[in-house]
Formats: sequence, C-alpha cells, structure tokens
Amino acid sequence: MKASIIGTTGYGGAELLRILQHHPYFRIQSIHSTRGEAPVSNEYPHLLEINRQTLEGIEIEKISEQSDVVFLAAPSGASGQLAGQFAGRDIKVIDLSGDLRLPGDQYKSWYKKDPPDVSVIEESVYGLSEWNREKIEGADIIANPGCYPTAALLGLAPALLGGLIKPQGIIIDAKSGISGAGRSPSKGTMFAEMSENFKIYKVNEHQHTPEIEQQLKLWNKDTSPITFSTHLIPAVRGIMATMYGELEEGITAEEAASAYREAYEAAPFIRVRQQGNYPATKEVTGSNYCDIGLSADKRTGRLTIVAVIDNLMKGAAGQAVQNANLMFGFPENAGLEFIPVFP
Repeated sequence: MKASIIGTTGYGGAELLRILQHHPYFRIQSIHSTRGEAPVSNEYPHLLEINRQTLEGIEIEKISEQSDVVFLAAPSGASGQLAGQFAGRDIKVIDLSGDLRLPGDQYKSWYKKDPPDVSVIEESVYGLSEWNREKIEGADIIANPGCYPTAALLGLAPALLGGLIKPQGIIIDAKSGISGAGRSPSKGTMFAEMSENFKIYKVNEHQHTPEIEQQLKLWNKDTSPITFSTHLIPAVRGIMATMYGELEEGITAEEAASAYREAYEAAPFIRVRQQGNYPATKEVTGSNYCDIGLSADKRTGRLTIVAVIDNLMKGAAGQAVQNANLMFGFPENAGLEFIPVFP
C-alpha cells in the first residue's frame, strides 16, 4: 500500500517517516510540505542516507491518484481543509490534527478557527483504536485522537464502562513533554524557560477538554464536566495522565485490576501493571505502548488511574499507523512493535 504524508517537517510527520520506513505493508510514496522542494534530510539530518525522498508541494489530485492513504500532519486549521479536499476521492485519510474531532461550533469555540465542512466532520470516525475498532475498519476518514485524550481515555475507559467509578466529578491531572507543543519556536518552550521548570498552562481552557468529555459522554451519558489540568515538564517526550474518580460502593482493588486486565486482554499496546506498580514516561518512550497503573483507596473512596504514553507515538503518529492497519485489514501491531527506548 502506498502512503503519502503531508506536514512532514513537524515532529508528528517525522515520526510517521520513522514508522513507515520499515512498515511491512505500507511504502512511503511521497512526502509533502509548504516549505518548497528539498531533500527531507535537509530538514532532518538524521535521515541522511536513510530516506532520500524530496519534499514536494501539495497537489491533491496527484496524491489521490498515486497513494492509497494520506496522513495529514499539518497544523489545525489547515489539516481539516485538506481532509475536505481529499474527501470523496479514492484515498483514505488520517488526520492527526484536532480539526475533525469536534462538531463545528465546539471546534470554533475551543480552537478559535473556522471549522471544516460539516459533511467531512460527520464522515470522520474517531480513531481511538482500542475502543472503536469496528468503525475504524470500515472508515474512509479518521480523526486521530489528541495526545492528552488518548492517555486519559485509555485510562478511564474500563473504569467508566465497567461501572467502577461514578461518572461525576472526574479529575484529570496531566503532564506533557515539550514536543507536544510542536516544532515552531516559542518563548514558552525555550531551553532557558523550561529547563529545571514545571508549569501549568491553559488552565480550565485546554482545547482537548471537549474531546475528552465528548467520548466520556458516549460511554456514559451521565458524565459531568471534567476538571482537566495540563502541565509542561522539562522533558522532550512523554505524557502522564493521573485520573481520579469516586469508586462505586463495594468496588475493591482486586475487582478494579481484574476489570482492567479483562478490558485490555486483546489489546497489543496496553500494558496493565500489577497492583502497587506504577508506570513512568521513560518506560514507553519511542513506542506505541500505553502503560496503566491503578490504586483503589479505601480511605478516600477514590480510584487513582495513572496512564503514560509517548505523545508523538501512541499520542500521534503511532496511533495513526495503528488506525491505518485497522482500516486496511492488516495486523493491528504491524510496523509498530518498537521496544521502548530506555534509559
């Protein structure tokens, strides 16, 4: 299968190149950017003698004719418009931006941009791989989940769907490495600003809030608005989402752990830790794994859920390729069995 990548010069696009370079079923047909034609190794010297392709301009008709799938790693605002131009053509689309994840009115309110055409949003399938496999397998357009929502939703799903916690008062405390802010220079991600620093940002107004709430409500219509806090840590990669929910009466730690193991028994990229063992971001770096740890606290009556992912892999490019595998009927873990890089 032939794959094209638009937005190759960002971190998500670079990860797609790394994954697809040795994928057993997909071959990189073309790579595209608005920066003009140049060897991709000019942008990313680590690809010298590995990928000799040249960045091309974006020609919708040409890409549609020559490729089976296009990965859109362009910025929000641009990516959804590109998805609309590919819609209805003989090519599958996987959008890594936030443009197709929300209804138009919510998107405009939270992202402060004009939404894509409503028909494209309605055609899109939310690509949370472990929980939406059947729809993904028959989809033509995938809205790849955001990095924070991926960690939070994978962590909360068994608890909410299994009736382990009450659907009201859920708190998500999340931390991310600075690569989640993208590759464009900004004062907030400068070394002098972030080294030996740890800061909260977008307090009660992060654009991933409605995305998380939307899925939680699909799982349980009684879910109330969440408290979602996001922080930057002085690390390049990784997300840790720590979730708190009030336990339903009578739920024990053993029952909670059993429910999680059962829910993810057939999920190749979800690793549920033994009781008393909690994951760290370094333990999933460079991989498509999501590691989850649990603690049911009798004293407070709360379930604490810790989920960690690599924000550029399971939170972006890795999950995008996982969705592509599902769309085309390939093994879900094809091309993604990277061992985490440690230390």
